[in-house]
Amino acid sequence: MRKQNFTQKVSVVFAFVFYIAAVVSIAAAGYFYTQFGGNHPAVAAWSAAIVFFVGGGVVLHVMGKADIPDFKIK
Repeated sequence: MRKQNFTQKVSVVFAFVFYIAAVVSIAAAGYFYTQFGGNHPAVAAWSAAIVFFVGGGVVLHVMGKADIPDFKIK
């Protein structure tokens, strides 16, 4: 595989930040679920945050690991 450029490396770093945020969101959703039940709006909001962070992390990870060709004119 070709060496990654700087922006791809940054993309992978932010992907892992998104994955960590998803884990924190899972913990928060679990906490609010045990405190208030499944019908509370906070549980729905944290569940939506889980979907957002996991989806964003996957997209950033794919962007960071893709084999992007060199577009420079030679």
